[in-house]
Amino acid sequence: MESNFFNVVLLPLALGIVMLGLGLSLTPLDFKRVIVYPKAIVIGLVSQMLILPVVCFLIAKLLGLSPELAVGLMLLAASPGGPTANLYSHLSKGDVALNITLTALNSFLTLFSLPFIVNFSINYFMKSGQVIPMQFSKIMEVFAIVLIPVSLGMLVKSLYPKISSILDKPVKILSALFLVIIIAGVVFKERENIGTYFKIAGIASLAFNLFSIGVGYYLPRLFKLQEKQAIAIGMEIGIHNGTLAIFIALTVLGNGVMSIPPVIYSLIMFFTAAVFGYMVNIKRKSQQS
Repeated sequence: MESNFFNVVLLPLALGIVMLGLGLSLTPLDFKRVIVYPKAIVIGLVSQMLILPVVCFLIAKLLGLSPELAVGLMLLAASPGGPTANLYSHLSKGDVALNITLTALNSFLTLFSLPFIVNFSINYFMKSGQVIPMQFSKIMEVFAIVLIPVSLGMLVKSLYPKISSILDKPVKILSALFLVIIIAGVVFKERENIGTYFKIAGIASLAFNLFSIGVGYYLPRLFKLQEKQAIAIGMEIGIHNGTLAIFIALTVLGNGVMSIPPVIYSLIMFFTAAVFGYMVNIKRKSQQS
């Protein structure tokens, strides 16, 4: 698989399909639902936008990640929750409506917060001139590849709800398939050093993932939110849009090493989210018996 085809064609296509799938699940009501869940929305957004980047930064520093891997890990903290969080939340009896609203808001707000976090990370971890920070043209490119498919999906759902229902499942399957292909492509591209990177970045990615899920679940419980809302936020905070992080690393920043933490995280998060869902279901059953 040629690098040019992978970066220029496959990655944008994959991200476009992921965001189209998100759009097919959204309606304007999802943005208005902030009024219904003000407390839950604020906790979810504060966790995603403020707490996770700070903790991710501390993990990268404490574990002594190389500059490129540190920036790659920060890319995850800057990325919004993934649409797959909605499925995991549903299986775990979480508040899926809250998930959808958080995904919509996070995806929109991240377009403004992501360039700031990424450029800060590059300036802090990388030596001057090693990597060019995200320029305005690249930021607009990310805007377009995120907003256009989401808007198209919402338009289809609004005008042609039957077609939207038919497309929903195939698009989700395609999203998962493309993520697998992207992960395989990155692993192949970095095959000579992938074992070393996994050893170095694996612990950091796992630590960040577990912390994300933990904050997403226990912080809402601390503020007396319902169990199903805490589950929804836990899934939303723990399952990041790895495709977006990989896209920025490879296509916007042009650095394969930076894509390693998002790749590792994307492999880990589905297993940890499944375990988390199993544990909260066991807890619920024990409380009911």
